[in-house]
Amino acid sequence: MKILNYLNLNQHPVQCSFRVDRTRQFSEIYHAHQGMELLFVHEGTIRVVVNRQIVDLTAGNLVVFRPFQLHRVIMRTEPGSAYIRTLLVFEPGELVERLGAFPSLRQFLQRLWKEPLQQQVFQSLPLERTVDKLEEYRQRMEAVEQSDLLEEQMLCLADMLGHLKRHEEPGTLLHRLPPPQGSAVAEQVMDWLEAHYAEPFQLELLAQAVHLTPSHVSAAFRQAVGSTITDYLTAVRVRQACLLLRTGDKSVEEIGQAVGLQNTSYFCQMFRKHVGLSPHRFRRSFQRTE
Repeated sequence: MKILNYLNLNQHPVQCSFRVDRTRQFSEIYHAHQGMELLFVHEGTIRVVVNRQIVDLTAGNLVVFRPFQLHRVIMRTEPGSAYIRTLLVFEPGELVERLGAFPSLRQFLQRLWKEPLQQQVFQSLPLERTVDKLEEYRQRMEAVEQSDLLEEQMLCLADMLGHLKRHEEPGTLLHRLPPPQGSAVAEQVMDWLEAHYAEPFQLELLAQAVHLTPSHVSAAFRQAVGSTITDYLTAVRVRQACLLLRTGDKSVEEIGQAVGLQNTSYFCQMFRKHVGLSPHRFRRSFQRTE
């Protein structure tokens, strides 16, 4: 069962997991969550679906996922090898407030957070130096008193941002990276679904738009992305519903209709299945903390 994982960072705005071996406990699911996420690959190869594009990453690569940006990570490691990664997840607004004395670094974070054409994949980071930094962060966070943990986490995040900024490649956008073989059709499909998710889905119309037969487009998408077209469409609809629930005042019925689901009961059932909360409870969880 696919589950969209929506993190709530209102209680504590930073979550870190260092050098975790995900080889045997890996779930290829769509994610979209409140905070910004930095994913660093220590070992292994993964395929990342983000911003309706597909890129393959290996050891030493880092990818930035923006708040509520739909993404999917697919493990492509060979049998007998491992997939080990570090995740740094944080609420960017909290970090921006603490970077007032560092205008250049603050501007870089703002670009990572909100600039549509900003580089999101970093493939030229020095592997040994980056690994050493992450190990230093882990030790610092484990050693500090709980009362000082947030301050230490913010200092480490600021240092990592400076590291990324020093290895930024001007003009290197996600879509300019060499695309994996066979990804063009899948990227066209994702573009079409993002434009038409509010409408009743018809595979025949999608197939016509990309000039393929329905069976061909379905097979090409699954091969490149590792999921069905319906899975992706559901993820897009739930992501958009979460944004509307958090930021707007539309009723649950209106939000269901806005994401292409006219049956309110079915919309609520689907939302609960993939988020773990009803639409009403999801909205209240943010209202209590904002």
